[in-house]
Amino acid sequence: MESWEFGRMVRRWRDRVAPETVGVPVGRRRRASGLRREELAGLAGISADYLTRLEQGRATSPSAQVVESLAQALRLSDTERDLLYRLAGHAAPGHDVVPSRVTPSVQRLLDRLANTPVVVYDATWTLVLANAPYDALMGETSTWRGIERNAVWRNLLGPGTRTVHTAKEQADHEARLVADLRLTASRYPADRTLRRLIGELADKSPRFAELWDSGAPAPLQDPSRRKIIDHPAVGRITLDCDTLIVAADDLRITVYTAEPGTEDAERLALAIVLGTQTLVE
Repeated sequence: MESWEFGRMVRRWRDRVAPETVGVPVGRRRRASGLRREELAGLAGISADYLTRLEQGRATSPSAQVVESLAQALRLSDTERDLLYRLAGHAAPGHDVVPSRVTPSVQRLLDRLANTPVVVYDATWTLVLANAPYDALMGETSTWRGIERNAVWRNLLGPGTRTVHTAKEQADHEARLVADLRLTASRYPADRTLRRLIGELADKSPRFAELWDSGAPAPLQDPSRRKIIDHPAVGRITLDCDTLIVAADDLRITVYTAEPGTEDAERLALAIVLGTQTLVE
């Protein structure tokens, strides 16, 4: 199919998405009924310039990851998602590829947690989506590109996170991530993107190579699941951090909460307000 058809369909679907349904604040001066280009780009984790070129047919070879990110941000149905893949020149992912699809039922669950920091990863620990409260708590994620979106890379090679760990806690956390990635590799041996990720991590991180080659099982999870977040504006916040597994779709959903009525709950609420108020015109 002609490359312009991909961009035309993205633009059509962008125009039909009500901003409030995807967590985009609506200011009083807003004219567009659907999503603005920069809003969709932010939700999909790509640059507004690249989205412009895609919509105008000047960028003609979006990766499967970009297609999936756009499909998720646009809340496409399964049929529409498959069409978007075909228009981009890709086959829709099969069972031998790590899924990154957030189904409508899971999306409804996330919508009900719109005021709670939530992040979703696929089975490679690559970011699928993060809501506005999560970005307010942990830092902006919409500018992350490629391997920057992978939590294994961020912990072993990247800038890390705002989570405060002791040396042992950090080592155990890294070991758990690598052990889980090893299990993912055994379930999806035909996934080329996963193989490239593992190869790049092994080439650049001696720590990853050591953990990967050891074949050791993951350390036991901390039963308390308490996390200390060092927020630049409100200081340290102690939160409960629960990771939920969506078995059928192989997704990891991590939710951050504080006990009601505590100082930590107040700090969390303030961090979310400070981080999200700039998004409203």
